[in-house]
Amino acid sequence: MASFTHVTPERCAQLGRALAAAGLDWRDNHRQDEPQFLTYTVTDPHGRTWQLSPATNFQISPSAPAQIWQASCSELTTTTPVLSARMLAERIRGCSP
Repeated sequence: MASFTHVTPERCAQLGRALAAAGLDWRDNHRQDEPQFLTYTVTDPHGRTWQLSPATNFQISPSAPAQIWQASCSELTTTTPVLSARMLAERIRGCSP
């Protein structure tokens, strides 16, 4: 069974800080207590909406334990690989129109 024990309040705070530092507008659904239902909605500089969520324990590589977030954008029909908070924020910010 998939687990989400890697999604801690500190890691959620790191994601929030990374998104804010990248200048992205974001909000979460306040489900940190149930990370399997946790989502963040982010608007990129081009006005596109991204949905971010934590990866399951099966998606996380032991060699990259900070890479726990994944995002998708239906307007671009794309899903990112599992990335760290900073890398994900940079990927969203830098996504071309």
